[in-house]
Amino acid sequence: MRLLDVTLREAEQRPGVAYSVEQKAAAARELDALGVDRVQIGFPVADDRTRRVVDRVDLTAKTTGIARAIAGDVDAAVEAGVDVVDLFAPTSDRQLDAVVGMSREEMTASVVAAADRARDHGVGVRFSAMDGFRTDPAALDALFAAVDAASYTLADTVGARTPAGVVDHLDALATDPSRLGVHFHDDLGVATANALAAAGLGVEWADVSVAGLGERAGNVPIEEFVAAADVGEESVELDVARDRLLPTTRGVLAALDEDVDAAKPLLGAAAFTHESGLHTAAMLKDPATFEPFDPDRFGGSRRLVFGDATGRGAARKLLERAGRDPTAERVDRLLDRLSSVDGELSLDAAVAAADDVA
Repeated sequence: MRLLDVTLREAEQRPGVAYSVEQKAAAARELDALGVDRVQIGFPVADDRTRRVVDRVDLTAKTTGIARAIAGDVDAAVEAGVDVVDLFAPTSDRQLDAVVGMSREEMTASVVAAADRARDHGVGVRFSAMDGFRTDPAALDALFAAVDAASYTLADTVGARTPAGVVDHLDALATDPSRLGVHFHDDLGVATANALAAAGLGVEWADVSVAGLGERAGNVPIEEFVAAADVGEESVELDVARDRLLPTTRGVLAALDEDVDAAKPLLGAAAFTHESGLHTAAMLKDPATFEPFDPDRFGGSRRLVFGDATGRGAARKLLERAGRDPTAERVDRLLDRLSSVDGELSLDAAVAAADDVA
């Protein structure tokens, strides 16, 4: 499966968020080093930052810019120098009426003309069906057949789908799944699961973003999707630098001055941190006891901490690591020392404390 990273565009659709050219360029280089196939830089017709970013980066990944199916948007994307114009238009009956006030025939004609205009300028074309997962499959097939594009993406624009619905909708299409992509929002908390379900049907493209950054509840987090594809049961093949996943995505967050919650899967400070007495005791013997995978697999590291929550089993393991006989008295003294610590001790510091126990 191939990945289009939409962080630089989707994250800016959140209220009050805007990135400088320097921030976008730095983040784009990080994403390129990870091995994503495309990086969506922005919305070229909105301002000149997309052009300025494209001018200052030299990526292996192809750059893209989004464009409505109107001539001015297409021309702005072409002038920005992106490799691929990401055309989009609403396709559901509800959005055709409320968003653009067009008939289906009028929308199709506008997309066909916009795609032809982009191709005439020598750039690649992708078409995204807004609200595609609430659009009649037969209508989508007819639209995709009419529009000359390299691939066609179905967007779950309002985040209304769950995996079973994703499978049913994609199965109902006649279009070859190798020509399709998916774009999910995480309003129901199942964006990653939805993308995995689509991958299982042979869909070629998935839109992802670092830490899921995007409007409302965000999009498919690239780090979750890559990790789940690698260790899960779906058997999704991705050509990305697995061992650089976490350092690179953290580099993107740093470049964009973005923080994540401590409990954020894979990226949060608590994701690989363990303190519970039962957990640390077992993990000192075998880390896989309470880990789904070794975080080193994705360039991360586990962190065992010790303090008030440390139990007798963990204290015995610490004493053994320090080369001390874990007698009941030594265990009690070590636990007293750990409970008196202001805060938490790392593994090395806890072993040192165990070594000091008389």
